[in-house]
Amino acid sequence: MPDMDRIRTDFPILDIKVGDKPLVYLDNAASSQMPQQVIDRLVRYQTAQHANINRAVHYLSEVATLEYEHARRRVQQFVNAQEDREIIFTSGTTDSINLVMHGYGRKFIEAGDEIILTTLEHHSNIVPWQMLAKEKGAVIRVVPINDAGELDIDAYEKLFNEHTKFVSLIHVSNALGTINPVKQMIAYAHQHDVPVLIDGAQATPHMTVDVQDLDCDFYVFSAHKLCGPTGIGMLYGKAALLEAMQPYKGGGDMIASVTFEETTYADIPHKFEAGTPPIAAAIGFGAAIDYLCSIGMDQIAAHELDLLNYATEQMHAIKGASIIGTAAHKTAVISFTLDGIHPHDIGTLLNEDGVAIRTGHHCAQPVMHRFNVPATSRASFAFYNNKTEVDALIAGIRMVQKVFL
Repeated sequence: MPDMDRIRTDFPILDIKVGDKPLVYLDNAASSQMPQQVIDRLVRYQTAQHANINRAVHYLSEVATLEYEHARRRVQQFVNAQEDREIIFTSGTTDSINLVMHGYGRKFIEAGDEIILTTLEHHSNIVPWQMLAKEKGAVIRVVPINDAGELDIDAYEKLFNEHTKFVSLIHVSNALGTINPVKQMIAYAHQHDVPVLIDGAQATPHMTVDVQDLDCDFYVFSAHKLCGPTGIGMLYGKAALLEAMQPYKGGGDMIASVTFEETTYADIPHKFEAGTPPIAAAIGFGAAIDYLCSIGMDQIAAHELDLLNYATEQMHAIKGASIIGTAAHKTAVISFTLDGIHPHDIGTLLNEDGVAIRTGHHCAQPVMHRFNVPATSRASFAFYNNKTEVDALIAGIRMVQKVFL
C-alpha cells in the first residue's frame, strides 16, 4: 500500500486554513484537488510548449500537437479503448452526453422510440434525453431503486421491448455512492441490440474502468474529478458508432474540405473536435492519469473503502443521523441527514470548523424525491483523505447537533 500520508504532501491546497482551522476537504465528488505534479505539467506546457495544434509546421505547434495526442493515448490506455481515435476530447461529462444525444440520438431516435434511464441519474444524464424525447416524440422509461439506493434489475429488464432504442445510465451515483452492475446491464441491453452510454464521472476516480471488458458503446467522464483540470473531459465511443454519428459542432479542424456548396468532415476523432481545443487542459488530463496510475487504482480503491467503512461506522454511532444510500457496493460517499436540522445549516456550521462537504440535491432531484428528502449533506472521500479527517467530520456533526438540539 502506498504511503498515503506522504501522498498528501503532493496536494498544496491541503495546507491552507479556513479561518484558523485546517482545511478538511470532503467534497471530492464535486471536484477533486490537483497534485503538484499536474500543476507543474500545466506550467511547463504554458511556459515552454504552447502553440495552437494541427495548424502549422513550426516547432512549437508540432510539440503541442504531439503532447495533445499523447494525452489522448493516455486516456485511451486508462480506459483500455481499442483505438485512440475512439477517444473524443470534450469540455466534460455533460458535454460528452450532449454530444451523443445530438450526434447519435438526433440521427437515429424516432417518434415512439424509448430511452431507458435510471432514478439515480445526475441531471446531466436526464435533461439532454428529455430534450431529445420532446423534439422527437420519444419516451423516457426509468429504472426504479430500492430503499438501499440500488437499481431494481428485474424492473430494468422488464422495460425492454421492440421500442427500446437506447440506454443511458450512471456507473456510480454521485448522490449516494451506489456502484451499479453496469456490465450486466450492458449485456442485457445488447441482447436486444440496444446501445448503452455509461456516465463514468464518479467511477473513474475510484476504480479501474475497462471499456472493452464492459462492452459499453459510449463511456464519458471529466478530468476535474480525478485530479485534473476543469473544462476537459472525454467521450469514448466504439469507432463504428462514432463514424455513423453526425457532428455536434461545426467549425475549424473538424473538416476535410469546405466549399459554399458542401462540406466533408474529417475522420474521427477530429470530426467531433471543432475549433481550438483545450490543449493545456488535455495535457493536464494526461498528467493526472499518469499520477493516479503511479499510485495504482486498486490501491486507491482499497484506501477509500477503508475510509468509507470507518466513516460509516462512526456515523451509525450518532443518534439522529441517517445515511441515505446503503448499497452493498459503494464508493466513498456518505449522504446523510440529521433529525431536525437542514442540510444547509449543517454545511454552514461545518465550514466554520474547516470541514468542506456538499449540501443540496446534488443535481439528482429524482433521488431526493425517492427518499422523500429535500436535500442531504454529502461527505465524499478521495485517496488523499485520512481517518483524522473523518474524525473531524464526526466531531463537527456532533457540534452541529449541540447548537440546534
